[in-house]
Amino acid sequence: MLTRFDDYCVHQTTEPLAQPVTSDRNFYDRYWFNGFDHKGGFIFEAGLGIYPNRHVMDGHFSVVVDGVQHAFHTSRRAPLDRTQTQSGPFSVEVVEPMRKIRLHITKNETGIECDLLFHARSAPVREDKNLMSEGVRTIMNTTRFTQFGFWTGHFTINGQRTEVNMATTYGTRDKSWGWRPIGEPEAGAPGLLNGEPGVYWVWAPMHFDDCCTHYATFQDRDGKPTQEGASIVPVYSDMNAIPDGEDSNVQHLKKMGHKIDWISGTRRAKGATVTVGENIIELSPLVDFQMLAIGYQHPQWGHGFWKGEEVVASESWKISELDKLDYKHIHVHQVVTARMGDKVGVGTLETICFGRHTPSGFKEILDGAP
Repeated sequence: MLTRFDDYCVHQTTEPLAQPVTSDRNFYDRYWFNGFDHKGGFIFEAGLGIYPNRHVMDGHFSVVVDGVQHAFHTSRRAPLDRTQTQSGPFSVEVVEPMRKIRLHITKNETGIECDLLFHARSAPVREDKNLMSEGVRTIMNTTRFTQFGFWTGHFTINGQRTEVNMATTYGTRDKSWGWRPIGEPEAGAPGLLNGEPGVYWVWAPMHFDDCCTHYATFQDRDGKPTQEGASIVPVYSDMNAIPDGEDSNVQHLKKMGHKIDWISGTRRAKGATVTVGENIIELSPLVDFQMLAIGYQHPQWGHGFWKGEEVVASESWKISELDKLDYKHIHVHQVVTARMGDKVGVGTLETICFGRHTPSGFKEILDGAP
């Protein structure tokens, strides 16, 4: 199982790098990216993941423009060589680690293409670990970092090309690894749910001219945080000035919180406030993005599903025509205007809420807000 990467002094176990430290079939290593026009003219997102114990690599790219969401999907047998981050016409290239990452989809039968370059404006910010158990088994144990930046390049949908530039296109990316529930369900006895089924997650990275802010939380059914973090992140106009690794100037804050104003009859935000230290940030949604398009809750293109040796597909839908209480459409990202005192910025509000959440007024697995 030796690969070219084994020639570097980066080993963390006694095994070759192609072999994960765990045999858990849900081990993964994954990129995620988004980019959005500061006025909500478009949003694109992408992801590429490798699931070595499932022998799968998959990738997704999706754009919302003019109220229509277009999605590109690709999947292949996972390569042993971890430097091969390409599936079909889609590739992720680390041009300069922690500085520049390129997304590229060459011309193909779906009519969806892109050549986009992420330019970092902050160092990566490591989030708290995600840990979750089901009985005696750990079903989630992941590490993730988030990084803020700008984009240059272009994307093309069915011959319509859109230019992307640093002056108006902000973005966020993350890199995560570990294991979490993915792919086809396991056979055998079903797991025993601990308490009520459900999940409540809010994630809100924001860009301002002189800093970025980060807030994220998991909560239980009664609104008690099981994981929560908030920070103010320095930004750099000169990419060469960004510290290597983690930035010691990131402010990790103890005072934090949020409140979602839900659209009645849905589980989608009409607005929100996020507290980061002494700052209260008001969020106003501009455009919705369905996470279904990049594999989340997708019944055919979920993460880690075996699709074949190399497969490419696409789909499109109008955002206004979706059933907002369909389980596939609960997980959303919204481009938001962010107001923090006299500062005006832009960012992403991620929400996913299944099951009871008393502070929000949700009583069942999928009822809408009062």
